[in-house]
Amino acid sequence: MLEKVQQKVFRLGLIVNPFAGIGGALALKGSDGADIREKALAMGAEKQANQKMARALASLQSVSAPFHIYTASGDMGSSVCAQLALPYTEVYQTSGQTEATHTQAAASAMLEEGVDLLLFAGGDGTARNLCEVVAEQVPVLGVPAGCKIHSGVYAVTPSAAGEVLAMMIKGELVSEVDAEVRDIDEAAFRDGKVIARQFGEMRVPEALNYIQAVKMGGREDDQLVQEDIAAYLTEMMDDEPDTLFVMGSGSTVNTVMAHQDLANTLLGVDVVKNGEVIATDVTARQLQSLIDGQPAKIVVTVIGGQGHIFGRGNQQLSPAVIRQVGRQNLIIIATKQKLQALSSRPLIIDTGDAELDAELAGTVSVITGYRDRVLYPAR
Repeated sequence: MLEKVQQKVFRLGLIVNPFAGIGGALALKGSDGADIREKALAMGAEKQANQKMARALASLQSVSAPFHIYTASGDMGSSVCAQLALPYTEVYQTSGQTEATHTQAAASAMLEEGVDLLLFAGGDGTARNLCEVVAEQVPVLGVPAGCKIHSGVYAVTPSAAGEVLAMMIKGELVSEVDAEVRDIDEAAFRDGKVIARQFGEMRVPEALNYIQAVKMGGREDDQLVQEDIAAYLTEMMDDEPDTLFVMGSGSTVNTVMAHQDLANTLLGVDVVKNGEVIATDVTARQLQSLIDGQPAKIVVTVIGGQGHIFGRGNQQLSPAVIRQVGRQNLIIIATKQKLQALSSRPLIIDTGDAELDAELAGTVSVITGYRDRVLYPAR
């Protein structure tokens, strides 16, 4: 039981593009391409990306919550960690001039380590390279270090990135948004033309703002927020025909079902497909049989005051069922008031399988309103 209350170590992935911004001061209008970097170095350019990453990481020196950094060798990350005496492990080694392929290989290694957040220093080219590998698998946060910063995945300053990072490690409530990854054509830019386009989106943490269902001095109206959550989740379900949605117990899930005029077992588990209830109050064994070989997602809410998402009132969601569905297909819904009432305590995972509990632990995305999410720790 003691293991349940111990705080899990926050796993931070860290990548520095050491050549980011190297051509800025020399009016080279970017640093993409080996020829441009070689030219910049020949002209006496100084690499500054690690200095900017150091400003972001400085906030961690006063954080008492446990964390560990997974990074690449040398100027791609480990040197700045060593400089600040931060705990780190090298999971990718390289030497010499780094290219996009090195950034992507390092990111892949960090995803394999199950990092909770990928922090990176660079510019739009770096963000674009990472987007191709990371997409929306884990939240990312950019430390601005490049010549071009058109993407929405960067903090406004390195220090601001550090503040948000510290909040996450301490388990404070942090919003999650989808942000655009944009880049411009550097060759056209050097000819005086700005041609930018979107290359994708990544998930980004930001400081919590109440932007929906706000009344009475900034406090949420709980019922209104539940309706917002229901409207958003209904859209998500409509967008995934033929997917089985396993609806857990609880009042917030009940609101989702009511929003769709579907009968609901308040203290049980139902299964919805294509807008219809296909099974009610199922057992774990029935559920296992239903989802076998089918695309499926599990919808759970948070038990108010306690913080459980598995193991209290939804034992039908057995370890076998959860493994069948997969961590990436878990949908957690809760109001921000319910999360704030936990006073920074993590969500609790108690499936009865210690190995699965460890696999599910980490920073999770929680739907807290209409197209509104926060990142929150689960243990």
